[in-house]
Amino acid sequence: MAKKKELTGVTDKLEQLASLQAIHSKIDQIKILKGELPIEVEDLENEISGLEKRIAKIGNELKETEDSIAQKKQTIKDATNLIAKYDKKLTNVKNNREYDALNKEVELQKLEIQLAEKRIKDATFSLDNLKKNLEDAEAKHAQKIADLSSKKKELSFIIGDTEKEEKELNGQATAIEEHIEDRLLVAYKRIRKTYKNGLAVVNVERNACGGCFGFVPAQTQAEIRTKKRIITCEHCGRILYGVKDDIELSAEEIA
Repeated sequence: MAKKKELTGVTDKLEQLASLQAIHSKIDQIKILKGELPIEVEDLENEISGLEKRIAKIGNELKETEDSIAQKKQTIKDATNLIAKYDKKLTNVKNNREYDALNKEVELQKLEIQLAEKRIKDATFSLDNLKKNLEDAEAKHAQKIADLSSKKKELSFIIGDTEKEEKELNGQATAIEEHIEDRLLVAYKRIRKTYKNGLAVVNVERNACGGCFGFVPAQTQAEIRTKKRIITCEHCGRILYGVKDDIELSAEEIA
């Protein structure tokens, strides 16, 4: 890896920082153009993934419930066949003991049928709810898929329109960073992250910091003009690059 060629003069350092800020501000504008679309796309993808898992889970529960109902219906069928079998035997019993035993088996099978019918009723109620939940989840899933398709098309259009420019700007930024000493570059990036507008290097305009609009004393402005050392705003910590001449308010502005 080639050794970084650092600039030594304060003027050169400030000019490189100002150039880097100008490039990063352009990149920030592109990101603003994209807006919240990348986040919205990611959120929609996560929602769709969650809905797909929910749909799969409901589908499994539906199958289990349907299998349970089928099993209980088979239980009723088997119990009914046994009752018919026991009823037939009752016509040929030889003693009270055998008669009582067969009647007991019939009663047990009838209880099995009652229990199975209750389970089927409960399962059918659950099945109806599951079907409704599945229908709602599938409808929501279809809507989210449509929303995602729309957002992706919108994002793709913006990316296609700005991708080349953004790539070139990132390349320019990387080239400039190669000449800025690590300590200064770290400070610059830290300041950028601190503020939403990403401004780390600003000018003094009308006696105020171009970032926070805090007052900058005349003595400080004089030092900034000399570019003998890197000066930061005492209010916000931003790097002060230069001092713009005071602009006279136009008649229109005064009005």
